[in-house]
Amino acid sequence: MTFSALNLPLLRQAQHYSYEPFKQDLVASVIVAVMLIPQSLAYSMLAGLPPVVGLYASILPLLIYALLGSSRTLSVGPVAIASLMTASALGELGATTGLSYAQGAVLLALMSGCIMLLLGLFRFGFVSNFLSHSVVAGFISASGLLIALGQLPSVSGFNLSESISASIHLQTLCIGGGGLVFLVWSRHSVQSTFMSIGLSQANSQLLTKLAPLLGVLLSTALVYFLALDQSGVKIVGVVPVGLPSFVLPEISILALESLFIPALLISLIGYVESYSVGKTLGSKRQQKVDGNQELVALGAANIASSMVGAFPVTGGFSRSVVNFDAGARTQFASIFTALIIALAAIFLTPYLYYLPKAMLAATIIVAVLSLLDIASFKKTWRHSKSDFLAMSVTVSVTLIIGVEAGVACGVIVSILLHLYYTSKPHIAEVGLVPDTQHFRNIKNYTVETNPRVISLRVDESLLFSNVSYLQDYVDQRLLKVDQVEHIVLVATAINTIDYSALEMLEELDRGLQKRGIKLHFSELKIPVYDCLQRSDFFTHLSGQLFFSQYQAHTELAGKSMGSIKLPDYQHT
Repeated sequence: MTFSALNLPLLRQAQHYSYEPFKQDLVASVIVAVMLIPQSLAYSMLAGLPPVVGLYASILPLLIYALLGSSRTLSVGPVAIASLMTASALGELGATTGLSYAQGAVLLALMSGCIMLLLGLFRFGFVSNFLSHSVVAGFISASGLLIALGQLPSVSGFNLSESISASIHLQTLCIGGGGLVFLVWSRHSVQSTFMSIGLSQANSQLLTKLAPLLGVLLSTALVYFLALDQSGVKIVGVVPVGLPSFVLPEISILALESLFIPALLISLIGYVESYSVGKTLGSKRQQKVDGNQELVALGAANIASSMVGAFPVTGGFSRSVVNFDAGARTQFASIFTALIIALAAIFLTPYLYYLPKAMLAATIIVAVLSLLDIASFKKTWRHSKSDFLAMSVTVSVTLIIGVEAGVACGVIVSILLHLYYTSKPHIAEVGLVPDTQHFRNIKNYTVETNPRVISLRVDESLLFSNVSYLQDYVDQRLLKVDQVEHIVLVATAINTIDYSALEMLEELDRGLQKRGIKLHFSELKIPVYDCLQRSDFFTHLSGQLFFSQYQAHTELAGKSMGSIKLPDYQHT
């Protein structure tokens, strides 16, 4: 653990804070709060919890992340994927542990927070590398589709166990369907409509961001004035007034065992999504995002969420982009957003009584439409069939079995892809480009070679997963020639050699010696040289170490190198 993991990036931002960034942060906070309030209510419903819990998850966690997060524009709170995974994890929790659904959500947030916090404190930010982009894109697309399909009954009022014609509720369908049409139109066409009547682009963008809140207000007014709740339209009902109380999660061994894997997967997916968004937005302003610091901040935010009786949170793509586009300069924008939502929880919750759940479902559907990344499937198909296969497997498992299985499958597929790529490293036989000291692949260039020397450039570290491939490559190459006296391994791309690879190299050297062939190395990096030196590998090496491949080529060909001499690696 290092002290650097405990720093407070917001304090550095505060040192240079002035009126101009304050004004930009304040404007952005109002826009994000307007967007976040209906989304928080909707995502809480998606997680299977009372809508007001979504507001609770958007106050203290947002404040904690603002204090600790390294991204200046990432906005933290309830998101669709984490909400779906929460609902999936808690589906049958009570039957096996005795905890209520709400208690399980709180414990899940606490466990996810602790996992991310520990990973961050111990510098394990690299864990995100185990999920390839294709797998993450496939999982998020499949989850988005699951979420949208799961909200159709709420939008239309029909029961999947009954026939559609017998169970569709007309008033609910009008509100939900109308909400969908309005939200889709507002997202894609309302800005151009406002600009066509003379409004500026800035004002048109602002009104576009207000559209979801306007939809909530209009649908609520319809239910209230037309008494649609008495006709069967489901509404939010009584929403507690005020700020959340601090709670202590109930913990049991059975619950910890049951929720550990879901908490781990939520942590992994949440971190990857947040870090990707924060890094992308940061790069547009040349701002660095620290992966380990993000783990610490997200972990603390989730622990804070559990303390107010909420559920797992993470950085949201849509709200973070809105925060960025609205001009937020620092995390003070998130602090202002949290304060606005707190005021809403105190003063506005009584007015949510008549809010129709169909409108919240429509908000969810429109929000997750952006998760369906069809373009990634096309690009992956053209670029890499193996990545396309991984994406397709992840999508299929997520849709057929479930989100937890989909994430687990994605991790496994990512690791298998990594092992597959590293198990078959690119090996090039190289020769000298005439009149230069450069070496290139003999298959692609006209080069000088020596029939007594085979020079092989291994474009990968030598590990347990690929050592046999190199050995087989050498054996197959020697079957085609009968006058080879030297084999040179060009080590420019070898960054490490593990113990399995060391044993293989020793075995390869012994086998070559029996055939009258010497094994040499050129251009070894110092860390790799030090590793081999500690193992006494060079004591038994049949060949030599060469500082450069040009030196190896020249000396093994029997030519004089003039003033070029082999340096002492121990003193380099």
